[in-house]
Amino acid sequence: MSDALSPRLPGLTAEQGPIAEQGPIAEQGPIAEQGPELARVLAFTHAFARRKAGRVVEVPGGFAVLNDRYPGSHDDNRLVVVAPAPDGAAPVRAGEVLRAADEVLAGRGHRYVCVDDDALGAALAPAFTAAGYDHESNVIMVFRGAPPADVPPAEDLTLEELLPVVRHDWREALPSVSGDAVDQLARRVAERLRGADVVRFRGVRAESGEIAARAELYVQDGVAQIESVHTGTRHRGRGHARTLMRALLAEAAGCEPIFLLAAEEDWPKDFYARLGFTAVGRTHAFLRA
Repeated sequence: MSDALSPRLPGLTAEQGPIAEQGPIAEQGPIAEQGPELARVLAFTHAFARRKAGRVVEVPGGFAVLNDRYPGSHDDNRLVVVAPAPDGAAPVRAGEVLRAADEVLAGRGHRYVCVDDDALGAALAPAFTAAGYDHESNVIMVFRGAPPADVPPAEDLTLEELLPVVRHDWREALPSVSGDAVDQLARRVAERLRGADVVRFRGVRAESGEIAARAELYVQDGVAQIESVHTGTRHRGRGHARTLMRALLAEAAGCEPIFLLAAEEDWPKDFYARLGFTAVGRTHAFLRA
């Protein structure tokens, strides 16, 4: 399969997507160094990736997740470099990670490496760029506001309801991609059900009854992640995403932290900031396809 299997859908979304050049965080201010809160967030994302993986392979500096059912999905077939080496240990070297990516992802049509430490990602970037990788940075945003009260709950979506909508959205975004590739993009959503103790697909409908906006909520050990927020093309500009986000924040009330990931150079991070999210960390992703 081609690299088209993990582009970011247009509209509010946190789907893994095409790689952009690194840029500053607009109007977010400095990002704090890793502390207990950020450590909990990263531990959550690592555990989620491991739990939903078809296979896990340990690699220098971290681990790799693989899924033979969806070989073209970047998110399901990638390396995760988790952190710098402990004090006194030799730091992971770019060459080690590059070799591990070639070995573990052999047979895949892409090489995808996620580095979940900001300083380490920045240090590895020149070597990855020289090796032909594109570079994207994402911000980890934590909710700092008061949970909304007296808001209508979002609708619980079954996979049967969700999959046709996801297929439609990907087909609309990727008209030149094969039907099999679009089907993989849609069906891989089911793999996420293994990622956490609580995995919920939520949506709000337009007056016509169509699902206007959708998202996913993951909860594990008191930590909550909001993921894959997306508004359908026909329904944008009508407040559906805000309605959905407020419902999800109310549903996740009591979790600490509530977080999401957003592309550093894309506009949704500013929307999330207006809802009460603050950037607390930065991750890096390197893609060669």
